[in-house]
Amino acid sequence: MSETAKLTLDGKEYELPIIESSVGDKGIDISGLRAETGYITADSGYGNTGSCQSKITFIDGEKGILRYRGYPIEEIAKNSSFIEAAYLVIFGKLCTQEERDDFAKLLEQNAALPQPMLKHFDGYGSDGQPMAILSAMVNSLTAYDPSVMHPKDESDVTYAAANLMSSVRTIAAASYKASIGEPIMPPRYDMKYVENFLHMMFSKPYHEYVPEPEVAVALNMFLALHADHEQNCSTSTVRMVASSQANMYASCAAGITALWGPLHGGANVAVVQMLQEIQEEGLDPEKFMDLVKDKKSGRKLMGFGHRVYKNFDPRAKILKGACFDMLEKLNVSDPLLDVALKLEEVALKDDYFVERKLYPNVDFYSGIILRAIGIPLDMFTVMFAIGRMPGWIANWKEVHDDPKARIYRPRQIYTGEVERHWVPRSERS
Repeated sequence: MSETAKLTLDGKEYELPIIESSVGDKGIDISGLRAETGYITADSGYGNTGSCQSKITFIDGEKGILRYRGYPIEEIAKNSSFIEAAYLVIFGKLCTQEERDDFAKLLEQNAALPQPMLKHFDGYGSDGQPMAILSAMVNSLTAYDPSVMHPKDESDVTYAAANLMSSVRTIAAASYKASIGEPIMPPRYDMKYVENFLHMMFSKPYHEYVPEPEVAVALNMFLALHADHEQNCSTSTVRMVASSQANMYASCAAGITALWGPLHGGANVAVVQMLQEIQEEGLDPEKFMDLVKDKKSGRKLMGFGHRVYKNFDPRAKILKGACFDMLEKLNVSDPLLDVALKLEEVALKDDYFVERKLYPNVDFYSGIILRAIGIPLDMFTVMFAIGRMPGWIANWKEVHDDPKARIYRPRQIYTGEVERHWVPRSERS
């Protein structure tokens, strides 16, 4: 007999099925709760609600574990390029050399945007938000290739995934160029994914930008570490939209919009801004940490703590090492890194932060890496979106491939007026 949980309501006992994950975590299946009892559960922010069953990413926040399709993030960071990590996340397996070559060729073939789309960039002002442009342009892609709207088989899904992954970096680079008044640089067909993006970002008609190998390695790692992260705000949004049978592009555009929020995708921007303020004001890091502990000071510590991780964010450890390696090999000295290291040192020794499990997260070092590469602050969240695209595609695909999928429809606890009656405007006080 399968394991169940017992729930007593109004003197009556109900049995609820227990679901066990592949790693031993357990959950109570309440999908039939309202039908059987008339009750629903209340879980504001969905902190204790499993909205789906997924085979893509596993996180153990207490132990600081992150795995894509069962593979530890440490092994992926050490051995994989972003493209291999993306293939793993989307299709659930390590690619063979032939599969890698075929997918890379699809990315290469879909790097250029349809020519009419380039005119869209002229309609955005120089102060246009890159995330707004990215979301709108991703949605617009379907107008130029209707075949991606309703993929019929796995090859169609593979094509759509490659088209979207390749196009998003071109859109991102073009939006940056348009914002600074420079000509949009077309992609090159003799460059790899990351190198091509950097070329489109920083080349000019009279000067070809050739990225240093260390820069390409660091950016590959940044993107791979952001490829997926379970059911966060933007990924849950993608699945919500996908459940209506919306196409891959519309669903991922919704994910971009969710990521735009400063509490989600803007965290690494906030970290750099905090480090800049500390440096510009000449604040001693220890003094700053004292101000953080004083609730009246208004100072906030950015880049520490995580909704899921109650230990070190494993991605933060990896990016910290990558950050050191890149700056050292490029012979770049960033005073913000010195401030960051001092903050980390103080936090790890202070009981106030240790007891609250406020350890550095991925955003703490990612901003320094992007800054060293030359990515401007208003493009940081766009970089996050490029990296997260494989995870959004994979989650869309999981919903799309599920024959039992139902449209998402959360319930609510209504707290408004019970019943009121219409009053003519002349009688209202």
